[in-house]
This record gives sequence, structure tokens and C-alpha cells, in this order.
Amino acid sequence: MGRILVIFLLGSTLLAGVGAWYLQVHAFYDRLPEQDSVMLTPLAAAAPQPFAVRNFQGIDSDSSPIRYRACFDIDVTPDQLTPYPGATPLIAPGWFDCFDAGVLTNALSDGRAQAVAGVNNIRYGIDRVVVLMDGRGYSWQQINPCGTAYFDGDPVPDGCPPPPER
Repeated sequence: MGRILVIFLLGSTLLAGVGAWYLQVHAFYDRLPEQDSVMLTPLAAAAPQPFAVRNFQGIDSDSSPIRYRACFDIDVTPDQLTPYPGATPLIAPGWFDCFDAGVLTNALSDGRAQAVAGVNNIRYGIDRVVVLMDGRGYSWQQINPCGTAYFDGDPVPDGCPPPPER
């Protein structure tokens, strides 16, 4: 009887682990359709503008505003665009192999890549960030300082747009 119970517990644990892994890595992501442009914020522009891209690959999820990732070819130089300070590439699922947060982080730190503003406050407190490197663009969404304060329940810093009603 003890062996059956142990086998049942181990089997249940294995199934729960595989289920949790699948839910985190695969279940909630959707592949985005091919796009021919992305929104970027030019220097001194009041609003983001579309820029042509090729070979777009993207994923997103309704379960979190920071699960968006995209990769694409683009012919634009960072000096035309608004720099994005504090860009922190977020890890993508391993099966989305065009996006490598570690490579992007290293390229940003050693100057081989530049981060630019895609769309600030695409949702309240969430910015779409784009990294440009060697004719390629890599995009994700990250929480900005307004969002950090708002999501923590703190007053938002000066200069933030008014937060939405809770």
C-alpha cells in the first residue's frame, strides 16, 4: 500500500510540475501576425510614428502587459529617435529564439546596441522599448517609474500622467 501511495504522489507531483511549466512557457502566448511597421518616437516628436519593418516576429499575451516580445529588420538609425534610459530586456520563452535578453543586455552595456522609445505608456505605467542593433530591432514592454509607483500603491512621481481609477 505504501508503494502505491508513493507512486501516486510522485506521479501527481510530476504532472503538476509539467502543467505549471507548460502554463508559464507556452499556454498564454499567442504569435502576432506579420506587421509591416512598428511605432517609434522620433526626436522632439509629440507622438510615436510608424517605421517600416521586415521579417517581423512577435508574441504577446493577454495575461500580462509585459509579455510582449518582437524581433524585426529595420532601416533606421538610433540618432533619429528618442533614447530610452533604463532599458532592461526581459527574458522571452526559450522557443521564441529570435529574442535573447542576455545578448541584448550585453550589447546595451558595451554600446553595440541603443535603446529607443517605442510607445511610452502604451498602457498606464507600461512602455514599449525597442533596441536597435546591426539593422535589427528587438522590442518588449517594461514597467516605467510611473507604473512602478502606481502598481505598488504609492503616489506617482511628478511628471506622470494621472493614473486611472482603481
